[in-house]
Amino acid sequence: MKRLDRRALFASGAAAALLAATGASLSQQPRRGGTLRLAVPRDGDLLTRVARSSVYDQLTEVAPDGLLRGELAQDWHSEDGARRWVLDLRRDAMFHDGRKLAAADVVASLEGHARQGELQLTGLKNIEETPDGGVLINLAEGNPHLPYHLAKAGLGIAPDGSIDAPLGSMVGTGLYSVERAQEGRHFRASRRQQHYKDGRAGWVEALDLIVIPDAAVRAEALREGYVDVAALPLPSGIVGRGSFHVHPTEGDLTLAAGQHVALPTRISARAPLDDYRIAERWWMA
Repeated sequence: MKRLDRRALFASGAAAALLAATGASLSQQPRRGGTLRLAVPRDGDLLTRVARSSVYDQLTEVAPDGLLRGELAQDWHSEDGARRWVLDLRRDAMFHDGRKLAAADVVASLEGHARQGELQLTGLKNIEETPDGGVLINLAEGNPHLPYHLAKAGLGIAPDGSIDAPLGSMVGTGLYSVERAQEGRHFRASRRQQHYKDGRAGWVEALDLIVIPDAAVRAEALREGYVDVAALPLPSGIVGRGSFHVHPTEGDLTLAAGQHVALPTRISARAPLDDYRIAERWWMA
């Protein structure tokens, strides 16, 4: 039977279909430092999604260049027509409370996401630990795209599968740990001093998410420099009042940012806002 592994997926045409060019100049290089302040509305789940994506890692990720990469899963393979997938976990991933990542945490987290309908795998039979500390996902039918499914935004791994922890109590393996939070008001996370992604992501030292219900007030806060990025439904609040980045486009505006905020030169179009990984992928120019 043909073995399916990550090298085969890298070479597949599926990865190429994920590419979408946008953002900063090719000459810009990420630099570390500063606090990224983002104004968000009270309605919707933008605050929660960005916060969780900064605290929790996933098993795989679609990088800004559109390619699939390992995150907490450092390797994966299937040898039986893509029905049984074995995931090898990183050995250097630590939760913010000092605990080492274990296969049991991954199993419990994936089972929780499956119960909530966030992990949708046709014919999912069970998820279990392997004798050597990996994770085995058993499917009733072959699925060569399973590693891409695991990269879906929001499939974070939490200790003991506590994926529904309140914002202020979240503990993950991500680049940022919670400093303080108040549901529906604000969230602040600070950069971990040591992390397995050092040198590859996590450029800002802290992330501040601030709830401002009124879009016009969010636009004013951006214009006046009180925040660096604002979630805006329309560009009317910033047109002709300075120079700003818009993402993804002015006609389909989600976020506007000051010129001092830099985005990756390529941003995957697979999920909104580059999988909500603003904290680890954007930086202060």
